[in-house]
Amino acid sequence: MIEFVLNGNKVVSSSPSGLRLLDVIREEFGFTGTKEGCSEGECGACSVLVDGKLFDSCLVALGSIAGKEIITIEGFKKLRPERFNMISDSYAKSGAVQCGICIPGMVMATEALLSANPKPTEEEIRTGLSGNLCRCTGYNMIVDAVKMASKEGEGLW
Repeated sequence: MIEFVLNGNKVVSSSPSGLRLLDVIREEFGFTGTKEGCSEGECGACSVLVDGKLFDSCLVALGSIAGKEIITIEGFKKLRPERFNMISDSYAKSGAVQCGICIPGMVMATEALLSANPKPTEEEIRTGLSGNLCRCTGYNMIVDAVKMASKEGEGLW
């Protein structure tokens, strides 16, 4: 039995401790906003926050998160709605959402970046998002969205 906090709620998983966090949050707890992309920690589609830090949930074993706080894209929307809405609106206004598969991970990476650095430079944004791939290659619009969220959301982070 592994206990942890998932999207603000204390939960217990009886899944094997070696199971990937990605599988547990999607299949056991039904949070399907976290996407499976490459399954190798290369694309960031499965990004979640673990104690406030960005992690690829496909590389995290369930047993390693005992006692930690996990936030998925659904939890981010629920727990920090002002920040979520600012990022979501900025992505929409910038045309940064194309096919959508990368967007939950990109939004989580944006949250992690702006939490650590509310006014990043373009280079810092590109570095902060470098663990997340967009197969539509809409990187410039995504960078514009992060700049917009940083500027228009001043004081939220």
